[in-house]
Amino acid sequence: MSQADLLPILCYPDPRLHKVAKPVEAVDGRIRDLIEQMFATMYDAHGIGLAATQVDVHERLIVIDVSESRDQRLVLINPEIEWASDEKRKGEEGCLSVPGIYDGVERSIGVKVRALDEKGESRVIEAEGMLAVCIQHEMDHLMGKVFVEYLSPLKQGRIKTKMVKAAREAARP
Repeated sequence: MSQADLLPILCYPDPRLHKVAKPVEAVDGRIRDLIEQMFATMYDAHGIGLAATQVDVHERLIVIDVSESRDQRLVLINPEIEWASDEKRKGEEGCLSVPGIYDGVERSIGVKVRALDEKGESRVIEAEGMLAVCIQHEMDHLMGKVFVEYLSPLKQGRIKTKMVKAAREAARP
């Protein structure tokens, strides 16, 4: 894929990040093309997960690759969490929509998710560790929630100010 195929990633506090995604109606050529563009965009941005919401497509689609080798692609279409562990752990999170910001968020240490894959086949994924955190983080995006919303109002305000300032500076000629 070329740079032209990369999708623009919405940055917090863009209000479009708060739209709730609708279910994908059909796993067809349009969705498979979007999946390829999302993986290319995610890899280019050095991310490990990307929800369609972040590229201004408000459908329930997530791409993930938490591997060091960047060759263990996971596609989740219309994902639903069937189980989440009661045990939680606070871990440092970042987000492609909130570049340069990292903070602690408490998440379940394990999840079981049912979703369609890129072929439209139903799958159940049991995940722990980084993959479980990534799935929960990306599923939040589908619900219109960004990880900074787990932080204190003071931190949220500081992050919003920093992001707005960075966007203004980037827009200057």
